[in-house]
Amino acid sequence: MKQMTLKIYIAFALLVLVSACSTPEKNAGLPSWAIGPFERPEGVNPIITPQNTTFYCPLTADTIPWENGDTFNPAAILKNDTICILYRAEDQSGQGIGKRTSRIGLAQTVDGTTIIKKAKSPVLYPANDSQQELEWPGGCEDPRVAVTEDGTYVIMYTQWNRKTARLAVAHSKDLLHWEKFGPAFKNAYNGKFADRFCKSASIVTTLKDGKLVITKVNGKYLMYWGEKSIYAATSTDLINWEPLVDENQDVIALAKPRKGYFDSDLTECGPPAVLTNNGIVLIYNGKNKSGADSDTSYTANAYCAGQFLFDKNDPYKVIGRLDKPFLVPEAPFEKSGQYPAGTVFVEGLVHHQNKWFLYYGCADSRVAVVVSNKNIQ
Repeated sequence: MKQMTLKIYIAFALLVLVSACSTPEKNAGLPSWAIGPFERPEGVNPIITPQNTTFYCPLTADTIPWENGDTFNPAAILKNDTICILYRAEDQSGQGIGKRTSRIGLAQTVDGTTIIKKAKSPVLYPANDSQQELEWPGGCEDPRVAVTEDGTYVIMYTQWNRKTARLAVAHSKDLLHWEKFGPAFKNAYNGKFADRFCKSASIVTTLKDGKLVITKVNGKYLMYWGEKSIYAATSTDLINWEPLVDENQDVIALAKPRKGYFDSDLTECGPPAVLTNNGIVLIYNGKNKSGADSDTSYTANAYCAGQFLFDKNDPYKVIGRLDKPFLVPEAPFEKSGQYPAGTVFVEGLVHHQNKWFLYYGCADSRVAVVVSNKNIQ
């Protein structure tokens, strides 16, 4: 009996030891091609929250608070040794999602998590310019930003006049002053897509000298774009973009939502894609459906983050895709605010000090960051 008890005890101890040694680190089950795993740095989030900052709005002809409603959905870029975060800020001019005016603010951090400086005025916003009709009164929304090797910053953002959302382009040399070029697709195919409802563009970049910079793929600049599905477009000047179309000039969906998965409702492009030795990694935002087609492991209508891998020689071909999200809403501020179903909406990716910093919007209300120490090939 004593011998039997000893055997049971030893077996139990070995089981506990094996379990302890084999318990995977959170998010550690990612394939080798993926970026991550990411961890929430302790005690820092959210890093950007609403403030009563004011500026003179040229369209209301008044000094108004511009970021006192919600601050969320951030782009991010490395400038010298500083991470610059371009975040969407809403005022309190209306009630309900899409009913207020959005402007783009600028915040800075050296360590990636502590904001050391914020611009007092928005840096990209509706004004008395050529884009007023497309940006007023809804504003400038959901930016993604990337930079060329010569230091030209390219921002892709949504123009929202509360009628049609349009994917738009602006360039800058300092992140403070932007030249707006209007809708990205306005000249493509004789203007066929000028008024198409479109948003969310991820320009392909590559890691060079420790910094993400815009790169060409097969001789042209390439971006993935789209909210409902993933599409592609190319450019020769980073201003005018041509969507990938079929013989009928209809846009081609490269990837779509999947029934029964966390991305069963939407697959919306996230931060700039990254060209690696394994292929092109596209981080995206997946929205879960409610009802029969949803993934019941996650809250109905919640936004979680996934990753695609596209073939670097055939960038329109998906060769890898996560079946489970690598980032899900967990913290209270990720499951409250404007979007209580839960949102981690990723838009900004920076490589800095041998780490990856991924910036995201929390429930359309706050800005947060997660960090990864893993290098990519």
